[in-house]
Amino acid sequence: MLHAVGFCPHPPLLVPEVAAGAAEELAGLRSACLAAVDGLLAGRPDILLVLGGGSVTVQHPGSASGTFAGFGVDVRAGGRDAPTLPLSLTVGAWLLDRAGWHGARRYVEIVDGPGESAAPLHLPGRCALLAMGDGSAHRSLQAPGYLDERAAGFDAAVARALADGDPAALAAVAADPVGAELLAAGRAPWRAAAATVVHEWAGSPVTARLLADEAPYGVGYLVALWTTNGAARSSLSTTTDAADSGAHSRR
Repeated sequence: MLHAVGFCPHPPLLVPEVAAGAAEELAGLRSACLAAVDGLLAGRPDILLVLGGGSVTVQHPGSASGTFAGFGVDVRAGGRDAPTLPLSLTVGAWLLDRAGWHGARRYVEIVDGPGESAAPLHLPGRCALLAMGDGSAHRSLQAPGYLDERAAGFDAAVARALADGDPAALAAVAADPVGAELLAAGRAPWRAAAATVVHEWAGSPVTARLLADEAPYGVGYLVALWTTNGAARSSLSTTTDAADSGAHSRR
């Protein structure tokens, strides 16, 4: 049973130790990501499933971990196993750690490539889903992929789908070949999340909140929370208040 779905980007600069002196530049985005995670935790799911792009399609156990050592800091996220998680899932693990989640979790690494299916995920119990993925990487002259005039429109289409709680629209834009040309790292996780929502919620109305839509470094960063049937239907301010009250309501 799918309880809620959160969407977050995965720039390593979300981690203050990695960002160092630039940590405040992403403070608002970091807060939005943590608010989305708190929305997932509000309904006390049995397990958190984290989706992220990677080099293979494989599941990692809750004991898996990732590291930011490649970015010059000795910061790990996740469990006690040797670090194997790709960046997307490492940032997802860090967000769950930061939010104080001590319950069950699992990671799903998904490769994006020709012939990859977007089948719904098998959910173990009452589950909340966290889909990690950046938008285009061509929003400015300083962007990793330089400026591409199509990038803003692509990210706007993703933002509309997330704001409308429209899994069909999200799947369509994520499957658009232009996304690969724009280096949008969220394509595979978005498609898998959309397919799972369609399967699990079977047309039920989706309550959607777009919590962030920005591109500070020329990369599209989008944060959203989807729920249905009143699950975690608290307002963002209520969710943030719960986060400030500590982790006593979390496992």
